[in-house]
Amino acid sequence: MTTPTKDRSEYWRKNIGIITWCLVVWALVSLGAGILFAPMLNGFSIGGYPLGFWFAQQGSIYIFIILIFYYAWRMNRLDREFDVHEE
Repeated sequence: MTTPTKDRSEYWRKNIGIITWCLVVWALVSLGAGILFAPMLNGFSIGGYPLGFWFAQQGSIYIFIILIFYYAWRMNRLDREFDVHEE
């Protein structure tokens, strides 16, 4: 049987892992695709706009919204796994 302290530590370890993953994706999309890799991405276009510009202006917003929904969905699963969910 696991102790409540061990469960709490495991819950927060997994929680921090999810947050870290989301922050890495956020950084790659906003800084990477929008700024650092923009010259390489500009060889492609979406809707007539260079892909680097598109990521900086529109794509990163879409990715951020997807990350919000992913985080909420994943945390709900984690809360149920550790029986700390709300009804």
